[in-house]
Amino acid sequence: MSNRNEKMVPSLGFLTVVEHTPGGLFGGLLVLNLAGRPLEFHCTAPVKANRAQEILYGPTLKPYLYGEQIGGALIAKLKSPTLAICTDSEHVLSLRDHADVPVVLLPPSCVEEASPAEANVTSYQGEATQVAVAPPHIRSFQLGSYEVAVSGQHESDCQLLADIWQERSIDLDLNEPFTRIREAIEEAHGVGK
Repeated sequence: MSNRNEKMVPSLGFLTVVEHTPGGLFGGLLVLNLAGRPLEFHCTAPVKANRAQEILYGPTLKPYLYGEQIGGALIAKLKSPTLAICTDSEHVLSLRDHADVPVVLLPPSCVEEASPAEANVTSYQGEATQVAVAPPHIRSFQLGSYEVAVSGQHESDCQLLADIWQERSIDLDLNEPFTRIREAIEEAHGVGK
């Protein structure tokens, strides 16, 4: 017996976290096919660290909350296989340690403009590109028309993502889905109104 869901549709996941004081953190994950149509949407209930967690986790609290707790819960709900997870929060990059697909940050808000003398030159897809110097835990590179970043612990994802983009000829607006997610979270939870 054949199930119509058996056909694997190439898709990208878009994951963001919305901070709403005093409600806490709300995560949202939108999965789009490569034409930009939604396949799945999931969002979390509010997540809020208690005082003991704030003290004990220290500077690792946000990567834990955003990546492991919120991101992990969202990808566990996925039914559609994704080629990659795109995020607009550097803290979500920690999700890569718990995910089987690359997690890519765009735009890498942590990367500042560097002078040409300070820039790194890297080569993917056979062309040299100049990218800004990033903190050691972030690896910045050019992906299509976007400057993106991955966790420095998963630098091999740069080539993997470049191969996916070239093979699939991905031409989506990678920033626009985050607006959809925020609006859906606002609608679902009544935050931001």
